[in-house]
Amino acid sequence: MRRAALAVTTFVLLTASLGSADAAKKKVQVPNRYDGTWSIEVVTLEGPCDRAYRYGVQIRRGEASYAGGEFNIRGRVSQAGAVRAVISRGDDAADVVGSLGRQGTGNGTWRTTGLIGCSGRWNAERRS
Repeated sequence: MRRAALAVTTFVLLTASLGSADAAKKKVQVPNRYDGTWSIEVVTLEGPCDRAYRYGVQIRRGEASYAGGEFNIRGRVSQAGAVRAVISRGDDAADVVGSLGRQGTGNGTWRTTGLIGCSGRWNAERRS
């Protein structure tokens, strides 16, 4: 895979309704503390993939999106900042793991799962 990025989670909080004891529980979506715009630097350390890229990734309710449309992101960021994602383009894909910190930075590793064997690291910096 020539491109890897980051990505991330939906956190659902169940709360009891006010009123009688038999009141139904409701699902309430709360923002993830890592929601916002992140600048992600992706660096290849092994394999024939392109050396480096930088992407702007948006995280909402812990789920990542990339407006460039060059690849798909399926992933989650937990409330504790743990990142697990799969970035794909066509038949190429990369597993992404790492963490984001409350101070607005993060890092981790990635490794392709297709025919082209590449791996590397990623660094993140919060923009908003």
